[in-house]
Amino acid sequence: MSRARLALAACLSLVASLLVVAVATSAGAAETLLSQGKPAASSSKESSSYTAAKAFDGDPTGTRWASQEGHDPEWLRVDLGSSQQITHVKLFWEDAYGKSYKIQTSDDASTWATVYSTTAGDGGLDDLQITGAGRYVRMYGSKRGTSYGYSLYEMQVFGGGTTPTDPPTTPTPTPGGSFTVAAAGDIAEQCTSSDSGCMHPKTATLVQNMNPQFVITMGDNQYDDARLSDFQNYYAKSWGAFKAKTHPAPGNHETYDPAGSEAGYKSYFGSIAFPQGKSYYSYDQGNWHFIALDSNSFDQSAQLTWLKADLAATTKGCIAAYWHHPLFSSGEHGNNPASKPAWQALQDAHADLVLTGHDHIYERFAPQSAGAQADPNGLVEVVGGMGGASPYKIENVQPNSQKRLTDTFGVLKLTFTDSTYGWQLIGVDGQVKDTSPTYTCH
Repeated sequence: MSRARLALAACLSLVASLLVVAVATSAGAAETLLSQGKPAASSSKESSSYTAAKAFDGDPTGTRWASQEGHDPEWLRVDLGSSQQITHVKLFWEDAYGKSYKIQTSDDASTWATVYSTTAGDGGLDDLQITGAGRYVRMYGSKRGTSYGYSLYEMQVFGGGTTPTDPPTTPTPTPGGSFTVAAAGDIAEQCTSSDSGCMHPKTATLVQNMNPQFVITMGDNQYDDARLSDFQNYYAKSWGAFKAKTHPAPGNHETYDPAGSEAGYKSYFGSIAFPQGKSYYSYDQGNWHFIALDSNSFDQSAQLTWLKADLAATTKGCIAAYWHHPLFSSGEHGNNPASKPAWQALQDAHADLVLTGHDHIYERFAPQSAGAQADPNGLVEVVGGMGGASPYKIENVQPNSQKRLTDTFGVLKLTFTDSTYGWQLIGVDGQVKDTSPTYTCH
């Protein structure tokens, strides 16, 4: 049967389904339809005729949202305007349906809680009983049921009332724009929690306990060759729990995949790691602009050109960047001069913080210039390669280095406000191993 004929049949079925919804609502059901006409967004759209808003306009036969074809993952989101209790969600699929997808809720459109998931979607009408709460509700599709994309005639969210008095499942920013971020590089060795010496499950527990707004990784997410199967067998079983709120950067091990440079990394993270179609990207939180760079390709002018344009365009008052290979490091790998042009572009734009990995140590530096001169207007760098890979030695202490630790596994707990930042290094024993000064943005 052709796609057009399938769509017509689906439309007739949906009309009948919506009539049932209308009867149930008019019969005095306690639920309220919360989503119709509310602001919507999506990861992509097939064309201007298939925008996210079309899935919340109450027209089940003439309009629909459709993602770009042939791509996973994709998502569709609605903003309910305030945090609400959610009782169930109805998905009216066009013939391009989701086979594996989740329903997720959030209070900030950044950190998501999964309230329903399936790997056996078959299209048609999905009427899902939900227990959850949030201002934002999204369908997050990870595997298409057809060769097309994802397409919904209508997505209806039902519930009503304010959120429960139970503790929130997602972090809420505190007054002053404060939020917490967890960060580390050099993470998943080829081991699991069944091995008592395996560290990445232990550092993942630290992240879980921090309940951060989002997670940053500074490369070498997966060892040794970073194949998709390696990600699935190791990283996914620890740090994969935070995949939906992770903003990763690649390292040199992501280039070792025999299937192609960064192939496994790209297959595992998908648009999470390539939200703008490139392995480098930017995003905002509060008064902060965050930039993820790919230091594997610092020798290519396109990334530096993009970086300078991105810095010129931001209106945020504070800037942080992260990548894998540090410009300065006292560890075995030492300094990486290829990072100098990116550092200089960031300093010229009055950026504040750089997070890196590569050397499996912890090190923090005083503010400095790209030429290693102490400079209060320079960048603060942290080497945070202690996410789970075997430790390296401290070999050649660099100028402006303030603190160095090896044989320490842990996670950076960074705290950002509208005008300041600082961090603690939390070890796998739960103890604070180092506390930074509190810095003021440039």
